[in-house]
Amino acid sequence: MRIEEDLKLDFKDVLIRPKRSTLASRRDVDIRRDYDFKWSKKSFHGIPVIAANMDGVGTMAMARAFHVQGDGLTVALHKHYALDQLVEFFGTAESANAWYSIGVSEKDQEKLEEFLKTPAGAKLDRLCIDVANGYSQPFVDFIKRMRDKLPTTTIMAGNVVTGEMTEELILSGADVVKVGIGPGSVCTTRKMTGVGYPQLSAIIECADAAHGLGGLVCGDGGCTVPGDLAKAFGAGSDFVMLGGMLAGHDQCEGDVVDEDGHKFVTFYGMSSDTAMKKHVGGVAKYRASEGKTVRVPYRGDVTESLQDILGGIRSACTYVGATKLKELSKRTTFVRVGQQINNIFGQS
Repeated sequence: MRIEEDLKLDFKDVLIRPKRSTLASRRDVDIRRDYDFKWSKKSFHGIPVIAANMDGVGTMAMARAFHVQGDGLTVALHKHYALDQLVEFFGTAESANAWYSIGVSEKDQEKLEEFLKTPAGAKLDRLCIDVANGYSQPFVDFIKRMRDKLPTTTIMAGNVVTGEMTEELILSGADVVKVGIGPGSVCTTRKMTGVGYPQLSAIIECADAAHGLGGLVCGDGGCTVPGDLAKAFGAGSDFVMLGGMLAGHDQCEGDVVDEDGHKFVTFYGMSSDTAMKKHVGGVAKYRASEGKTVRVPYRGDVTESLQDILGGIRSACTYVGATKLKELSKRTTFVRVGQQINNIFGQS
């Protein structure tokens, strides 16, 4: 046993220090990024925000909405769509805004094999390999096999929270490493296992490791307000993945419940008992649920929420004089705080 005494920080522990700026308007800020992926040799141009591969967020409807938005936003589809749905969807223009997601189960692998035999699958551009614990050797070996099998497909894989494992995944064939264990709004991993890492420090350390090898990172989880995305990008994250902030919208493909004039949508973690009962018949006897099920207010179309999120990022850039999102991390100085929001009239 050992104790690391270096301070580790989360989004709530810091604010971004403002700096002198020549920017006259938020309109002058370009929040798109250009990336060349290490292994696939493909390129990305757009706003590097990704909808998480969760039932209530990573939907085909969300991908269609992002396509209409036209800013290069992408969606990691959840892995529970049927093969025929995937084949049909990836044959459309909207699929340009989507990642195909898999776990490492035999079922996921078999479905991927069948998908790759189709005309749509033969052109698979982006693959998200998602497990809760990215530290296992079988996961590393799986990434290596996928890279050998799909040499020109951009692979995003995770989740991890430390530099050495970020390096391992990149060297094994991942173009983008997902960073985050336990920070999600409906994740209970930290409560159930005691395992985790404060998300801001995780992004800083993993980004430093990834960039040294020509790889990229995606901060996955922990964002609750637009300012948290600005902090994630300021910390060095190349992409940011959102779950709870995109829940409750029309595009989430969930049922809207009306109670006493208030509308709600159910949102749950993918390791929750709700998800496991829905997809695998229940929680296996050797494990416990590591997610919760909540009701979030119905929020209508996702367009207005996207405007708030992206507007917040642009505004953060103006406060530090970053004309492009690329410059934000170079112009970010974090200050530690004991409190960052005045909640005298409640949270909003």
